Amino acid sequence: MTIAVDDYQSRVSGRPEIVERRDPVLWGRSEDPEVLQFGERGYIQREGALDRQRIDACLAEIDRIGSDPRMAGDPRIIREAGSEAVRSIFDVHDLSEVVWEAVERSGAIDLARQILGSDVYVHQSRLNYKPGFAGGAFYWHSDFETWHAEDGMPRPRACSASLALTPNETYNGPLMIMPGTHKYYVQCAGETPENYYKESLVSTSPKIGVPSEEHISEMYERHGLDVLTGGAGSMTMFDCNALHASGGNITPLPRANVFIVFNSVENELTEPFAGTPPRPDFLARRP
Repeated sequence: MTIAVDDYQSRVSGRPEIVERRDPVLWGRSEDPEVLQFGERGYIQREGALDRQRIDACLAEIDRIGSDPRMAGDPRIIREAGSEAVRSIFDVHDLSEVVWEAVERSGAIDLARQILGSDVYVHQSRLNYKPGFAGGAFYWHSDFETWHAEDGMPRPRACSASLALTPNETYNGPLMIMPGTHKYYVQCAGETPENYYKESLVSTSPKIGVPSEEHISEMYERHGLDVLTGGAGSMTMFDCNALHASGGNITPLPRANVFIVFNSVENELTEPFAGTPPRPDFLARRP
C-alpha cells in the first residue's frame, strides 16, 4: 500500500495545528442508533458485556501472568516508573485464551466491524492496571497520532474496546474523553527518538506525541470532557483519534481494563510516518 501524501502530519518542527479529519468515522452503512452515536461523539458504552464468571476468570489470568517468574523480564510487561507495580501487560489476548474468549463473547468484534465497515484484526491488546495507591496517569493523546507516526497506520480506521474488569469510578482513574475531538487531528511537535516507546510507555507525561497545553485547552473549550465510569463487565468502544486520558489512582480501589484495538484489514500498516524503525509486534501487529 502506497500513500503519496501524508494527510496526518505530526511530530512537526514548526507550529502544530488542529486540522479537520479527512476520513469518515463510520465506514459502514449501519443505521443502528448506537453506531450513529459513536459517529457523533466518538465513543459508546455498554453495561454487562462480560458476566461475573468471565470477569473473575480474566482477573485470575492477569494475576497469573503478572506473577509468573518467567515473565519477569518480558518486554510486554510494563511497570510503573520506580516501582514493581504493573502498569500494562501487552499482547494479553495472545498470552491468555481466557482473555481472548472474553473478548469474543463481549460483542466487541461485531461492533468494530460495523463501525469500520470491514473485517478487522487485532492491532494491539493490553491490560491497563491501576493498583490502589500506585496507579499512574495516562496523559492526553490521540492513539491514532502514535500509531500513524510510530507504527505506520495510514488512516484513522481503527477503534478500541475497553472491557472493565473492576468498577471504573470517578475517583480511581477512569478514562476521560473529549467527545467530538475524533473529528479533528491535533498535530504534535518534536522529532521522534528511536525506540521512544520504551520511555513513553512508562511516562505519565510524555514529551513527544502529545498535544500542547494550548491545544488541549482549546479542544476542551470546544468539546467539553466526559468521565467514562462503568461497572465491572462494562465495555467502552472509542475512536482511535479521540483525545483521551486518565488520572492517577490514589484510592484503595484498583482499576483494571482490558483494551483491544481493532484495525480494518483494509488499513494495514506501512512504514512509520515518523521515519523511525517499526515498533515491536506486541505494540503493533502486522498481519
